[in-house]
Amino acid sequence: MTELRRELTLLDATMINVGTMIASAIFIVPATVAASLPNPSLMLLVWVAGGAVSLLGALCVAELGAALPEAGGIFVYLERAYGPVWGFLYAWTAALIINPASVAAIAVGFATYVGFFVPLGSAAVKAVAVGSIVALTAVNCLGLKLGARVQNVLTLLKIGALGALVGSALLLPGGSAEHFRPFFPGGNLAGLAGAFSVAMVAVLWAYDGWIEITYVGSEVRDPGRTLPRSIAISVFLVVGLYALTNAAYLYVLSPHRMAQSSLVGSDAAMVLIGPLGAALVAGAIIVSTLGANNGIVLTSARIPYAVSRAGLFFRWMGGVHPRFHTPNAALLTQGAVAAAFALTGTYDQLFTYVVFASWMFYGMSAAAVMRLRAVAPQLPRPYRVWGYPVTPMVFIAFALWLVASTITESPLESGIGGAIILAGVPVYRYWRGRRNGGSGEA
Repeated sequence: MTELRRELTLLDATMINVGTMIASAIFIVPATVAASLPNPSLMLLVWVAGGAVSLLGALCVAELGAALPEAGGIFVYLERAYGPVWGFLYAWTAALIINPASVAAIAVGFATYVGFFVPLGSAAVKAVAVGSIVALTAVNCLGLKLGARVQNVLTLLKIGALGALVGSALLLPGGSAEHFRPFFPGGNLAGLAGAFSVAMVAVLWAYDGWIEITYVGSEVRDPGRTLPRSIAISVFLVVGLYALTNAAYLYVLSPHRMAQSSLVGSDAAMVLIGPLGAALVAGAIIVSTLGANNGIVLTSARIPYAVSRAGLFFRWMGGVHPRFHTPNAALLTQGAVAAAFALTGTYDQLFTYVVFASWMFYGMSAAAVMRLRAVAPQLPRPYRVWGYPVTPMVFIAFALWLVASTITESPLESGIGGAIILAGVPVYRYWRGRRNGGSGEA
């Protein structure tokens, strides 16, 4: 049987994570943060804090990825730590809704910004979105290295775009150090706790994506060393880019103007360069969204592939192309579902229903580090999480807080999302029965 091949280098792995983390949020979310925290020090602090929390989770997953370098990422970790039903429920939620809905949403965002240069109606936006999904799926069907090369180029371009924005803020006229004054907030800081929490939620979503490289753990060279390094490097790099970019926004725009902006990046570029700046930022968002989607398409198809190889899904979904060594059946199915979401416009609502599930499973993954240390001490661990057991415990607390906040703020949507997740239980029982019965095909 044809198998996946270990072809991804440290650079490839790092660019996959960085490229998936940096999408369009850094051009938009700073306005949400400024509206909640109209003070420069707190606005910058929340980005650093969000990065620190993401790093804690990334370090936990790095230990799991180095110990279990297999396709599927969290699916494998939860299965080993808690039993197959938990791994399946993660895969059910991620492969059915979270990942294809994310691809659809980002593709529509990509097409919307293409409309900045070429006028597009609503039908044309959907067509361009679907076209981008088809193109990225095709690229990743033609070989892991081709998909990785595309990811490297797009990620380096978006890093360059953010670097150019920061450099322009420092070198071109239009900014003012007065925008940082007063730097520290006055009055009772306790009253800002709620506002900081609101901003923190937005920032944590902007950092999401640090998990992606673990999905292709079976295709990373020297995974015991490469996976932990790539995860840590990618998070540190993105934290630095996000902090510098937000400092640049503050320098060019005041906190008040940031809070009033619908697209902070474009407004900052307009101040620095004029109308050309808005076009440059639109181009940067096009590259950024395309790179983020390529990373998701490349990595996420490995989840249904891994579930199939475990005997819990259609056998053909676990097939690997004999020439390109890619899980083409899983890639094509994922692309079809994402395209359907983009065409019907259901991705936004579906994603809202299960958005809290990502952090629920992230928290369970951090707890899996502790559980596997206890029940599987013999498991080879080329990397052990720094600061154990404090690191996973702190991250679990943040994950619980985020999930609880989401449920409190959106009880109806969260309830529907919980029902969608639990609907995977009878599906799991069906496939487990078929596997145990030896059928293997459906």
